[in-house]
Amino acid sequence: MSILTDTYELNNGVLIPKVGFGTWQIPGGQQTYDAVSMALKAGYRHIDTAKVYRNEKSVGEAILDSDVDRENVFVTSKLPAATKTYDGVIADFQSTMKALNLSYLDLYLIHAPWPWNERGANYDEGNIEVWKAMQDIYASGDVKAIGVSNFNGHDLQNILQMADVKPMVDQIRYFVGYTEPQITQFAQENGMLVEAYSPLATGGILENADIKRIAKKYDVSVAQLAIKFVLQNGVLPLPKATHQDHIEANTELDFEISSDDMKSLNALSGTDMA
Repeated sequence: MSILTDTYELNNGVLIPKVGFGTWQIPGGQQTYDAVSMALKAGYRHIDTAKVYRNEKSVGEAILDSDVDRENVFVTSKLPAATKTYDGVIADFQSTMKALNLSYLDLYLIHAPWPWNERGANYDEGNIEVWKAMQDIYASGDVKAIGVSNFNGHDLQNILQMADVKPMVDQIRYFVGYTEPQITQFAQENGMLVEAYSPLATGGILENADIKRIAKKYDVSVAQLAIKFVLQNGVLPLPKATHQDHIEANTELDFEISSDDMKSLNALSGTDMA
């Protein structure tokens, strides 16, 4: 259980629980409310959402209705990827805070460097404007930390060359067989914590024969091995689940993967094509 309350330290000194609970693809309403409620009961103290998930209201309700004090839950949300103006950032942030119904946010991220329907397009100037707004939100005290998501080395460098406040986090797609080594290294060398969304490749790695073989060696599930792999690489996993047994099983991480097995896992590729 302690792994859920163990923390990484962000570059501004804020402590963030080492395992988060992801809510991507969980519909807003009862399903999100129940999943987050179960996660908090299972010991999670870090909940990740986003405006585009359309479940912020349900996330906030579950947190406020739980027996866990607000200050003991680390809450992340994200700015819509298409928002690339200063005023747009402020408006979307206010909308997020109203939906969550929380007095402050622990971490606020730019969801992507480009709108989702223009993946890979250059929005360097827009991202600079966005980061100015993010810094002002941070200075207001309404957010304890700020960062980015889906940013590669170029996108990060674009922000860093003008930033008064460095991003504290880069949240990227990351799992066994897909670890984005160049982005991860650049982010870590520049003092950013890397977070792993889809650490189970949205289920795509669960039938991979190589991973199943190593998981069997430790008498753990593929999901448990995959989450622990992320942690042993110094990255923060954000597993998502909606069933109580999966939510609870994903917290059972009291084992250590050997250095040889970590080397084997880090060498894998195409694991979500099993």
